Amino acid sequence: MHAFDLDVQNRVVKLVKGILAQNSLAAEVQPMARLVDIGLTSTDMVNLMLAVEAEFDFTIPHSEITPENFRSVETLRRMVVGQLQPVVAA
Repeated sequence: MHAFDLDVQNRVVKLVKGILAQNSLAAEVQPMARLVDIGLTSTDMVNLMLAVEAEFDFTIPHSEITPENFRSVETLRRMVVGQLQPVVAA
């Protein structure tokens, strides 16, 4: 994994842990773990979406706000990297 991808992953993990801490929950946050399985509720997912937007300073397009993108740290990382990478012309 490239340094940029790893940095994004670490920042997403930190955001998830912060939301868990607000709920007085502690869980090991693995990249592939389902966020609902470690304790995030639907309200937490909205808070996570807002936290990701603030952390990475971009607005998540409506088309990217999907259950698939918010399934795990890994799926979130891929979505964030996809949004932050410049579009390469074909």
